[in-house]
Amino acid sequence: MGLRPVDLARRAGISTQLVRNYEAAGILPPAPRSETGYRQYGEEHLSALLTYRALAPGFGAEVATGIMQAVHAGDEALAYRLVDASHAGLHQQRLATDAMSEALGAAAAEFLDEPPVPGPSLLVGELAHQLGVRTSALRVWEAAGLLEPTREPGTRYRRYGPEQVRDARIIHMLRQGRYYFEQIRPVLEGLRRTGSTEALRAAIAERRAAHDQRTKAMLYGAALLHELIEEKRSARDG
Repeated sequence: MGLRPVDLARRAGISTQLVRNYEAAGILPPAPRSETGYRQYGEEHLSALLTYRALAPGFGAEVATGIMQAVHAGDEALAYRLVDASHAGLHQQRLATDAMSEALGAAAAEFLDEPPVPGPSLLVGELAHQLGVRTSALRVWEAAGLLEPTREPGTRYRRYGPEQVRDARIIHMLRQGRYYFEQIRPVLEGLRRTGSTEALRAAIAERRAAHDQRTKAMLYGAALLHELIEEKRSARDG
């Protein structure tokens, strides 16, 4: 029995316009038209729609679109490569989180147990070079209330003393781990105010939980992808 755009939209919980957008993007196979010009969708379109909607949370919209386009083109090998690349990327993110956890732990221990090493304060360009970031990043961190440089009398140049350099190192590591400013702020506040690393541990745990959630989403999406590929193979082989 034919399905209307509204039927697909209701099953997926989206708008009919989004259904049409998906077809235009190659996420759905082309839909034949009736003599009056209306799209005629079938069960294969519903399967493709539900598969894409399951893939997107774990693989991301761009990769999920590429997977669906490859499947509709009969290029299963490309679809599998895209799946493998996403799993490999997530594994690298997990390894990066582990490495960052160790580095942050060492930085936090230095923060708590040792006073900052005395030394001359750094200008914004010097600190940016030391961290390997743009000077604009330091200004953004300052605007967000994460970093508080002093100002030179007269010139008003920013100066970063040992404490600010130490803070900037922790901010930089957390940003590399894709932490948002609202996640970084309580980490710094806890370290500065109470010497507590609880917020730091919570931030890392949250990151690892996000990895796990993405893995679950990828597994669910891959299960529907497998079913779709088998359905297409059966229809093709007749």
